[in-house]
Amino acid sequence: MPQSFGPYHAVIADDHAVVRNGLRAVLEKIGDIEVVGEAENGLEAISMTKELRPTLLTLDAAMPLAKGMEVFGEVRRWSPETRVIAVTGFTAKGHLADWIAAEVDGLFLKSCSPDEMKKGFEVVLNGGSYISKQALSILGEHSETSGLTARERQVLHLIAEGFSNAEIASRLSVSAKTVDNHRTRMMAKLDVHSIAQLIAYALKEGLLDQSRQL
Repeated sequence: MPQSFGPYHAVIADDHAVVRNGLRAVLEKIGDIEVVGEAENGLEAISMTKELRPTLLTLDAAMPLAKGMEVFGEVRRWSPETRVIAVTGFTAKGHLADWIAAEVDGLFLKSCSPDEMKKGFEVVLNGGSYISKQALSILGEHSETSGLTARERQVLHLIAEGFSNAEIASRLSVSAKTVDNHRTRMMAKLDVHSIAQLIAYALKEGLLDQSRQL
């Protein structure tokens, strides 16, 4: 018999129907939890969460219209009681580390087994946190760190997407000089000497074009 957790509600956010169906199947095995919405893009995920205030949101890390991390920030703002599980196809250490630093409640790779997902979802519903074995393995195998702060990684991401210092400053509500200082420190930490080398690092760390990947 499936374990009963009470009248819980979930929203599934992923732009691929096959993934949504798979996550729904996992949730249905847990017990008394109802899927009350499915979002195909980041804006829908934000809107549904604000309206429905679900117990649980399973969130694709690479959503169209609003990236997974942007959705996560809005969910924390509008529905802080919602437990959030990020489900990602990215295997770059930096990408996984960013989710952990953001204090997401659960983190799974899309290749994770349904049995482990069920176990991890139960932990999160009970108020705990869970990082899948695959994610932990990747983080453990890649022990070398860049030493970049969360804000530096954010600036790096925006640089890699082609935003100018002024545009980055506007998005982050800081001065262009502050952005330039971040860029200078990053180049020193990573021992690179051009924007092209910075972008190459961002590619290696999985920071580019997240909306185009599973």
